[in-house]
Amino acid sequence: MKTVVVEEIYDASIEKVWKALTDKDEMKKWYFDLSEFRAEVGFEFQFTGQGVKGDDYLHLCKITEVVPHKRLQYSWEYENLEGYSLVTFDLYKEGNKTRVKLTHSGIATFPQDNTDFDIKNFENGWTELLKKLLKNHLLDK
Repeated sequence: MKTVVVEEIYDASIEKVWKALTDKDEMKKWYFDLSEFRAEVGFEFQFTGQGVKGDDYLHLCKITEVVPHKRLQYSWEYENLEGYSLVTFDLYKEGNKTRVKLTHSGIATFPQDNTDFDIKNFENGWTELLKKLLKNHLLDK
């Protein structure tokens, strides 16, 4: 099964990292600009993201698990396309730093004849988001 795992350690408290992952005003600074977001099981949100070929995809997500300051998980699907995946953020306190382990599973269920859904693109996207954009956002605080 195709799964992306990206881990990063942030020089920030677990509370600060959790807020960056769950507060829509924080999220728009490093993730996507969501009209609404609540870290509650069953909450649904969506956003448009662009594939490497330039096509826009409407992402449909639904929160499946919330353990404050420890885990956030949501489904990740695309409008009018087959496939179902899960995105999980696990947070670990390491002294005064926080390690985040992102796991995106189920990628193989997306159309494999579309290069936008190649696992490398997911690896590159999550690596950019976690190791650069989120890291820089937390440093700016």
